[in-house]
Amino acid sequence: MVVEPKIACHSALLEAPPSNGNGHHLAAPVVEVEKLRKEYGAGVVALDDVNLTVSDGEWIAIMGPSGSGKTTLLNILGGLDTPSSGRVVVAGADLSQRSKKDLTRFRAETVGFVFQQFHLIPYLTALENLMMAQYFHSITDEREAMQLLTRVGMAHRAKHLPSQLSAGEQQRVAIARALINQPKLLLADEPTGNLDAGNEESVMALLRELHAAGQSIIMVTHDPVIGRMADRRIELEHGRIARSTVFSFEEERNFDEILEQIWTLQESNQEAKPELLQFVTGGNLKLLPVMKEIGLLRSERPVIMMTDQGSRRAANVIRRHRLAERLFADTFAMHDDTELESNACTFEHILSPEVTERICTFLNHPAECPHGSPIPKGECCVGKR
Repeated sequence: MVVEPKIACHSALLEAPPSNGNGHHLAAPVVEVEKLRKEYGAGVVALDDVNLTVSDGEWIAIMGPSGSGKTTLLNILGGLDTPSSGRVVVAGADLSQRSKKDLTRFRAETVGFVFQQFHLIPYLTALENLMMAQYFHSITDEREAMQLLTRVGMAHRAKHLPSQLSAGEQQRVAIARALINQPKLLLADEPTGNLDAGNEESVMALLRELHAAGQSIIMVTHDPVIGRMADRRIELEHGRIARSTVFSFEEERNFDEILEQIWTLQESNQEAKPELLQFVTGGNLKLLPVMKEIGLLRSERPVIMMTDQGSRRAANVIRRHRLAERLFADTFAMHDDTELESNACTFEHILSPEVTERICTFLNHPAECPHGSPIPKGECCVGKR
């Protein structure tokens, strides 16, 4: 079943460019997508009726399960692929009717690409990789290339080949190469997918710096923690935008904790009334109307009831929490209740769906947490328990 868009920002309408308060837009959108559809042979629909506006200087995270259309959308925005129908405008250029030659020029002048695989030329140094990108745009400028390597913290490795660089260093060079022609839009497809934790943080710190300097970024990621760094998260399901959120990490965490409490009350056959909840924001009852507005709650008074969407999200939070408790108890022999709860509370907010499934499989699909509470099943549990 295709899920229609349900979520709007509680503080600002998502699809409108920023305003100066007098109704005048501050800048034209860097991306405008209307009724985008992409079909491949034999009726395979990768994208269906996608509408999206990205403001100049905005950072968008594109998220969703494998096969939901994330990379296809990124490729169309970058001129690597063409839509079957609909309108796609990037930095004022309508890509819908462009020739291959025009798209090649568009890619050289308007967008920068950062991929999971770094795609550096192996027999060229870091500096030469940047100068090669310059060459295909106009003329080479070694001084400018060195300035950009300095900006990404790689000037001291300018004369090194890719094989002599760590994964994180290679990705920094790849980002510098993407920026060499001062693109209006930076497109990143799982840029930290091949990096360890230390290199991931280094690359994400660089992207945060670029965004703070005004760079527009659209990034595909599976990682919810990285997704929360963006200004807005677009979630795709079956080629459509299922939801779009602009909440901070803290707000999302508050929603999860409230859903978790509602689930626990219902699990013990109690009615989830507002007065029974321990609000993480010091009694801020405004959270409940917001959760209703964005489709997590069906009612907020006199009894709080979750929507199907809210119930699924609550089940996922509960599952991550109780699997984390089971992991710490069984694998690390951690049995202190306070310590278990503290660590599980941290992990429930950062585990990606893929890692959650791996943990569940590793633990042989446990039915209960160490305290005897049931662990909701996941896709990996079908036929296993």
